[in-house]
Amino acid sequence: MDLRAWLAERATLLERFLDERVPPAEAEPAALHAAMRHLLFPGGKRLRPAFAFAACEAVGGAPERALPLAAAVELVHTYSLIHDDLPCMDDDAVRRGRPTVHVAHGEALAVLAGDALQALAFEVLAAPGHAPDAARLAALRELAAAAGAQGLVGGQADDLAFAAEGGADRVESVHRRKTAALFAAATAGGALLGGAAPERAAQLRRFGLQVGAGFQIADDLLDRGDDEPCSLVRVLGPDAARARAAARLARGLAEIEDLGQRGETLRELARAAVERDL
Repeated sequence: MDLRAWLAERATLLERFLDERVPPAEAEPAALHAAMRHLLFPGGKRLRPAFAFAACEAVGGAPERALPLAAAVELVHTYSLIHDDLPCMDDDAVRRGRPTVHVAHGEALAVLAGDALQALAFEVLAAPGHAPDAARLAALRELAAAAGAQGLVGGQADDLAFAAEGGADRVESVHRRKTAALFAAATAGGALLGGAAPERAAQLRRFGLQVGAGFQIADDLLDRGDDEPCSLVRVLGPDAARARAAARLARGLAEIEDLGQRGETLRELARAAVERDL
């Protein structure tokens, strides 16, 4: 398959959907809406939404069925980046080659823009019509759990408090919540919206956790994570960290082996995400 062409097609679907649901920058309060759009358009690779699409399609659903979840996942991811960049968090001045939201729009508006994007994520996913109520509610629960105190927010809290002497298990605990949980919500939720049974969704959730963990290790390898306290590159060294990422990918692929040909896009996407061939 041509993964890049598939990604481009799904990104086109997503961009149009997001643009229609995020208020235009000139709508009042214009300053807030401009801040909300600053990091969202143009966005990054839209990788997490791609996993939602691929999981939905792997269980026989049309990509449009996954659109609200794909958008919601991207909105949550973008809000988390805005907040992570704040001076009270990671204090970053550049994101995706542009000034971060708090640099461009001020710290207060950056906080509010992140809050608004998170709220919009659940508004979009809760909207009726795109899937049966039971599937929509289950996907909502997946995303809410991944975004909350036991997921992304809790992982960020422990990342901020991470001690330099923390070992590999502690690092992976942070990564499982801060990064992998959102991948798992995308894959499990995408499967649910595609019509999968709970058992299949659980299988896709396990897959997402493994691939998300591998993705984070690969990210640290690219960013020279040996300088960061909460990094397997620092704890294990580059070679062992690379081997750990490969092992996570292999475990994830084993989870979806029984999907056969229907799961090939999902497999290719997982390989590309962990091997960073995107």
